[in-house]
Amino acid sequence: MNDALKQTLKLLPSLPGCYIYYNKEGEVIYVGKAKILKRRVMSYFNRKHDRIKVDILVSQIERMEYIITNTEVEALILESHLIKKYKPKYNVLLKDDKKYPYFLITDEAFPRITIVRKKNLNPDKGRYYGPYTDIRAMHATLDFLKKIFPLKQCKTPKFKDRPCLYYHIGRCMAPCQNKVSSEEYTNLVKQAELFLSGKQSELMKQLKEQMEKYSESLQFEKAAKLRDSYNDLAKTLEKQKVVYENTKLNEDVISLMADDGIFAIIILMIREGRLIDKKDFVYDVEEDDRTEFFATFFKEYYSTLKLGYPDRIVSNELEAVGEKALYEEWLEILAQKKVKISYGKSAQGKELQMLADKNAKVLLGNAKIKKMASIYEDFNEIGSYLAEKLQLQNFPHRMECYDISHIQGTNTVASMVVFENGVKKGSEYRRFKVKSTEGKPDDFLSMKEVLTRRLSRLGEPKWEKPDLIIIDGGKGQLSSVMQIIEDMGIKDIDVVSLAKKHEEVFLPKQSKPVILPRNSSALFLFQRIRDEAHRFAITYHRKLRSKSMVKE
Repeated sequence: MNDALKQTLKLLPSLPGCYIYYNKEGEVIYVGKAKILKRRVMSYFNRKHDRIKVDILVSQIERMEYIITNTEVEALILESHLIKKYKPKYNVLLKDDKKYPYFLITDEAFPRITIVRKKNLNPDKGRYYGPYTDIRAMHATLDFLKKIFPLKQCKTPKFKDRPCLYYHIGRCMAPCQNKVSSEEYTNLVKQAELFLSGKQSELMKQLKEQMEKYSESLQFEKAAKLRDSYNDLAKTLEKQKVVYENTKLNEDVISLMADDGIFAIIILMIREGRLIDKKDFVYDVEEDDRTEFFATFFKEYYSTLKLGYPDRIVSNELEAVGEKALYEEWLEILAQKKVKISYGKSAQGKELQMLADKNAKVLLGNAKIKKMASIYEDFNEIGSYLAEKLQLQNFPHRMECYDISHIQGTNTVASMVVFENGVKKGSEYRRFKVKSTEGKPDDFLSMKEVLTRRLSRLGEPKWEKPDLIIIDGGKGQLSSVMQIIEDMGIKDIDVVSLAKKHEEVFLPKQSKPVILPRNSSALFLFQRIRDEAHRFAITYHRKLRSKSMVKE
């Protein structure tokens, strides 16, 4: 730590604010907020950290600046602004290829409903509703809106002296030809806004009252059109799952599922007691702190939400984030109303959280399948990267991974899983019942037995030679395996180990591990192979244990 940085740390105030870390090149590498700047910043320098990322960050801090705010919620708002401005490398940045769309009700004399992308948002153009993550469902909703609320479709009139086709098919009220009054059109726009805000019961009430007025004033054609719109809307509401009977509760229920560097998030939108929509987000990120990631997502999502804030947000992930009062105050500023945060501890909350979790598990599973498919398509590139990064003598076409499973040395088994060109080859999986360590747990000795039995069959039918063997463990496990392979005189098979704690890859006769990028396809593939070996071993172990219990 240089003298200038030491001096800055001494002068830190015990006030709320934001701190900004710079590296020696003058780049902003991290932005954070604090209730008490002095205490928060000093925690980086006065203690050891469990996460490698934080140690690396601290080692690169050359200087720092801070901005004092009046309150912690002001610091939270400023932090979001600074992160968007500088995009610091050590902050969690939600990067994906999607620009989520929004509905826009334009700010015109006679507004239209259009779809716009996030990058084109301009508050001067009108009122936005979104974001939406299912573009197909969004276009279906837009088609429904145009049917129920026949607002203007064209930016400029098609003809000077007559309405266009949209008017004749009932999809526009032709304000350009004075076929509708300004008051009537404005009322239609407000009804569309009620629908997009999830206030269906209020909308249904308005439609019914308006229909009765038209009927009483003998405007039967208009009353019939409203009746059709009312019935279409009622059918749509019937399809929506009723979560709470006889209530107007508005909630967002959020679930996060994460595995192998993939974070899948589901938001269930409940409006007036009905489940009206589901939003899903998938991120492939270089981040191992689940809580920090969720906090970043939470701030980003609700700070970009234009309209339609719920009355309550439910998520068990928020309990780990903490700072409930702070986030409720922040949400009140954004939504211009009180928004409560709940950890889903009630019976109803648990039920909804389970539903959101179920959806998130499916989303995560689909994301994994999609990533594995892309690995298969790009395996030549991934294999070349692994061969270079891990100093392999072979291109890793065929990879094998082994795992040991037992309970205090009883029913010890081992698994061997095979992946070829990035795809698992289940027909060549093998399982071993370990005999040498029964009753006395010894993973090293168990692995020695398994590898000796496997490698002694090299060249036999259905026992093809692997290009790369992956061992679950650190330097100790790798050293013991290398001793076995050297004793057998095998020199043309590569061997590495993958340590689970920090996902480090160890190479033979090298003390320092290789760190594969957290969100890389290469690391994802290694993790999938290791997890598959573990699953296969556990399954076999449980089967044997069940058999032994039946015998007893």
